[in-house]
Amino acid sequence: MDRQNADLLLTGMLQSAEGISDLLFISGKPPLVEIHGRLKEYSPNGRPSFLAPEFVEDLAAHIMTGSEQLKAEFATHGSCDCSYAIENVARFRVNIFKQNGRHALVMRKLESKVPTLEKLGLPPIFRDIVKEKDGIILVTGGTGTGKSTTLAAMLNELNQNEEIHIVTLEDPIEYFHPYGKAAISQRELNKDFGSFAHGLRAALRQAPKAILVGEIRDPETLEIAMTASETGHIVFSTLHTINAGQTINRILGMFPREEEQQLRLRLAATLRYVISQRLVSKIDGGRLLVTEIMGNNLRTRETITYGESENRTLNEIIEAASMLGWHTFDQSIVAAYQAGMVSEETVMLACTNKGKVRRELDLIQKKNGITSSEAPSGLKLNIPEPIRIIEEEVESSSAQPLPGKR
Repeated sequence: MDRQNADLLLTGMLQSAEGISDLLFISGKPPLVEIHGRLKEYSPNGRPSFLAPEFVEDLAAHIMTGSEQLKAEFATHGSCDCSYAIENVARFRVNIFKQNGRHALVMRKLESKVPTLEKLGLPPIFRDIVKEKDGIILVTGGTGTGKSTTLAAMLNELNQNEEIHIVTLEDPIEYFHPYGKAAISQRELNKDFGSFAHGLRAALRQAPKAILVGEIRDPETLEIAMTASETGHIVFSTLHTINAGQTINRILGMFPREEEQQLRLRLAATLRYVISQRLVSKIDGGRLLVTEIMGNNLRTRETITYGESENRTLNEIIEAASMLGWHTFDQSIVAAYQAGMVSEETVMLACTNKGKVRRELDLIQKKNGITSSEAPSGLKLNIPEPIRIIEEEVESSSAQPLPGKR
C-alpha cells in the first residue's frame, strides 16, 4: 500500500463525522470509527466494505515502514506501538496487534493544540497541584479518559510560568509543546530512549525540575520515579486504575510482599495527588468526564502507611476534605446530575457506593417535589461551589464546567 492511498482512506474516515477519536481495522469487519465511545462502520459508498486480511496487513506494513525494531517487536510480542502523521490533517498513536493470527490496528487521533487549564475548565485546585516542587502526581483512569490531555494542560501551565527544565518521556509524543518560560525536552520511546526505566534514569542526569513519565508500567520505573521525587523532582505519570484506593493497591502489588511496609512509607512521603478520571454518557449526547481528586495530608499518609480499615478509608478521607478541593467520583457525578448533565440511570451505573448515592438522589428529588420516574434526565439547579466536571471528546476537546461560582 502506498502512502497516498493510505492517507486518503484515513482522511476520509476522520472527515466522516464529528467527534471521532479512534480508527479501527479488523479483518472481516468494515473499517470502524469510534465516536463518543461507540463504534460506527465507515461506508464511503453507502454499503459495507469488509476488510481482507491482506489489506490490513499491507496497511500495518506501511505504517511500520523503515522500522526494523517495530517489526521485531511485533514478531516477538504480537503487538507494537508507534505513531503516524498525515501532514496538515492529523497525528495518530497506533497499536498494531495480532488477533486470531491476523493483523489488526487501532489508531488514536492525537490533538495538535496544547490544552490549557482554562480551556478544559479544570477545578482551581489544579493550580495548586502544579505548584508542587517534588513528589509524584498520578493521573489515572481507563484508556481514552483524557489522562494525556489533563497532563498536557498541567505541563503547559508549568511551561508558561516556570523558568525550569522539563523532561517528558512519552509513547509516542502526543502534544508538541512550544517553548515558553521553561525549557522542555520531549523524548519518545524507541526513538530517543529504549524503555521508561532507562529514560527516567537518564533524565535524572539532565537537570530537570519536572519529569513526565507517560506511564508507569513496571516496578523498576516506579522505583526510579520515587527516587526522583525523593531527590527534589516533581514527577507526573499515569496508571490504568479507577480510583485512589485501587491506585495504592496496584502500586503495592508491583513489589514482593516483604517490601510492602517500606514501600508504604516511601509512598506516603512522596505521593502528592491522585487524579482519577472516568467518562460517562451525557443526556444531550457525547460523554462527560467526571473526576476524583485525592491530595496528601496527615490522614492520607497514615492510611497509606498502615492500610485501610473499617474506620479509615481513603474514600471517606476524600469526602471529608472537600473544602480543600478534593472530591470523590460519587460527589462529582451527583453534582453532574444536579446540573442536569447526566441521567439518574447513568449515575447509578457509574457510582461507587450505590446505596449512599441512591439515598442522595432520593433526597434531591424529594426536595424538588418529584418522583424518580419523573426525573430520568437529571435536574437543573444552581449549585454553589460545585465540583467542576469537564466535558471531553475522548483525550481532548473543549470543556464545559458546571454552572455556579468559580
